[in-house]
Amino acid sequence: MPAPLILTCGEPAGIGPELAPLALASGVPFVWMGDPAHLPPQTAWRAVDRPGDPVPAGVLAVLPHRFAAPAVAGRPDPANARGVIDVIASAVDLAMTGVAGGIVTLPISKHALKAGADFAFPGHTEYLAHLAGGADVVMMLASTTVAPPCRVVPATIHIPLEQVPGALTPEVLARAIRITRDGLIRDFAIPAPRIAVAGLNPHAGEGGTMGRQEAEWMAPLLDRLRAEGLDVTGPMPADTMFHAPARARYDAAVCAYHDQGLIPIKTLDFAGGVNVTLGLPFVRTSPDHGTAFDIAGQGRADPSSTIAALRMAWDMARAREAA
Repeated sequence: MPAPLILTCGEPAGIGPELAPLALASGVPFVWMGDPAHLPPQTAWRAVDRPGDPVPAGVLAVLPHRFAAPAVAGRPDPANARGVIDVIASAVDLAMTGVAGGIVTLPISKHALKAGADFAFPGHTEYLAHLAGGADVVMMLASTTVAPPCRVVPATIHIPLEQVPGALTPEVLARAIRITRDGLIRDFAIPAPRIAVAGLNPHAGEGGTMGRQEAEWMAPLLDRLRAEGLDVTGPMPADTMFHAPARARYDAAVCAYHDQGLIPIKTLDFAGGVNVTLGLPFVRTSPDHGTAFDIAGQGRADPSSTIAALRMAWDMARAREAA
């Protein structure tokens, strides 16, 4: 059995503190790491020294990490930025040493972290890769409530659309495909993953009339990967890849850019989508939503994605242990 997971606090002015006690409904063993003063006042919690220390049923286990300032719902305080960053780093230390079975990260505010602590990373994924010694990672979004499942990996992520054609190179695409293949084997216990690759242009270029990338280098690249033994199909028209019969033919789709992959999964499974980082030496998932400052503190936070992220992380931790 893997060690319990760590649920990091995320931005304390967002909905993270409300989600922590609601996440007990997941049935997954975890400990929340953050400042207990930021939890909703009615929360039943108990401080522990390490993941797995016993607490009564219905009580939130907490690894306390004191922050510099109180949490005011909807109003991030730059004074708390360092605390948010340090919690992530502490959780990684515990996961890297096996004390924790994996990490589920509640949402952060990149703007608040930059303003308060000069955070130098585009987001969680890049910071976690840095803490793991420069691990080569990709972001996967995975559904939990639709069948067949929808799993997407954007080969390029948070860049303007006009920069995508230059950023999407054979090396970048091949890297994303290989990390996805390895992650499906290790974390999802799929022994022979089938990967579909979306074209960059409408209709996958339509024979060159709508773009040349598919014919000039994407198709030859996929031929080379197939010769290496990878089960890849494409480049495929993205507009016909995501209905149920199409999803039944592959285990994950590697997409050319952010919205090409995230629009279909968020349409199919908005509340149940989970953000997974593939390529790390430890398990990491996250709910597929942000800090939701506009509803923070109002009791309106939906824990569905957090619960799904905990359950998926637990399944991934068990898959790694069984391998």
